[in-house]
Order: sequence, then C-alpha cells, then structure tokens
Amino acid sequence: MTLDQHNENGAHFAFTDRWGGVSAVPYEELNLGGAVGDDPAAVRANRGAAARELGIDPARVVWMNQVHGRDVAVVDGPWAADAGPIPSVDAVVTARRGLALAVLTADCTPVLLADPVAGVVGAAHAGRPGLVAGVVPAAVEAMVALGADPARMVARTGPAVCGRCYEVPAEMREDVAAVVPAAWAQTSWGTPAVDVVAGVHAQLAEAGVVDRHRSPVCTLESRDHYSYRRDRVTGRLAGYVWLG
Repeated sequence: MTLDQHNENGAHFAFTDRWGGVSAVPYEELNLGGAVGDDPAAVRANRGAAARELGIDPARVVWMNQVHGRDVAVVDGPWAADAGPIPSVDAVVTARRGLALAVLTADCTPVLLADPVAGVVGAAHAGRPGLVAGVVPAAVEAMVALGADPARMVARTGPAVCGRCYEVPAEMREDVAAVVPAAWAQTSWGTPAVDVVAGVHAQLAEAGVVDRHRSPVCTLESRDHYSYRRDRVTGRLAGYVWLG
C-alpha cells in the first residue's frame, strides 16, 4: 500500500494508489469505492486497512455520496447508520479534530483543504461538472463560515486526469472555459481538452488560497491508479484530510 501522505502544522493529507488491498479484478486491489460493483466486504476491508495505515480510526472517516454537484455538508461525526442514506454532497467540512474527511475519485480531482490555525478542514470532489458548478469555492466558503481564513489555508489536489489526456468535444471545452478560463486545454495529440486540475487551482487562487500543491500523477497515464476514462469498470482512489 503506497500512501502519499503530508503533514502541515497538524493538518494531515493523504492520497491512495490502487495497490495493497483485497479486491479482485477489475477492482484490484485497494478499491475504496462502495458504489462501483465491488464486493462490499472487500471495500470494508480496504477502507479499514487504509485508515489503519494512516493511523486513523476507520469509524471516524466521513464518506460522501458524490453526485457531481456543488452542495457542501458541515459534519461533526460520521453519518449515523440509522439515519437513512448518506446525503448527496460533493464536499464536506468540519471543525472536529480527529475526524477524517474522505473523497473518492478515478480521474476527477480530489481537493483537500485545511486551516490548521482555525482547526477547520474540508474535502471536495471536483470533476468537470463540479468545477463548472463551483464546488471548490463553495467548500472554501463553508470553511470560512466555520472560522477559516483562505490566506491561511493549505490546499492539496491529488492524482487526476491531466489536461493533456482529458479529451472532450470542442463545444464542451468552450462551455467549461466560459466559466473557468484556466480549464481550457489541448490534448498531447492536438484535440480539444479540459484541464480540471488547472481550473481547480485557478478557483482556489481566486478564493484567496495561496498555499497550493498538486500531484504530478495523471490517473489515465498511471497504471498504479484507477482511471474511469481508461477502464470504465474500475475501483476508486481516496483522498483523506484530518487534524491531528
């Protein structure tokens, strides 16, 4: 199991790759997504193994029902098992120390945010629709409402499909770039593309977040990571953020 893990003044960030779990083909090995057709027992085992590797309690991880929107939930604990379905949101924020927030991806951009001084963290799922909808600015706004300051925030984006690989129709590129100009891109073979990661970082900069870091990994190019565009039926990576 390889975990890209960082610690910034008590705020912890981590991104998984696909190895070290128990899921069978085509989800091999460390699939953390519960809605992709994998054996639920394997997903539970993988989530437990990843959490323990990170030194966090698997029962203190908040997962989302991601739907490519911009809704944000403020949480102070995991969803209650008897409270019905997990709400459909694409970002979660918390001021509760020791509570880990998780985001699932397999080409979309996982966005982890923290203001260690205010004790506030957030996680967002930014695919092309979420980028256009503004899920990342919405997450920053929700953190500010809890006392965070964008100027103090640390932002990390994890493995995601890069602009050189994310081919789209020309009209779609124009529609995205009309909202987020920085997302305009061209593939390495010369066709229209969208760079969601660049768009996310532009939105973070506009929101006042200066301390930003991005993973160099393109999920479509890397066989160590899941890619929906490459494989269609596949697993999900996870990004985690929490305050120690």
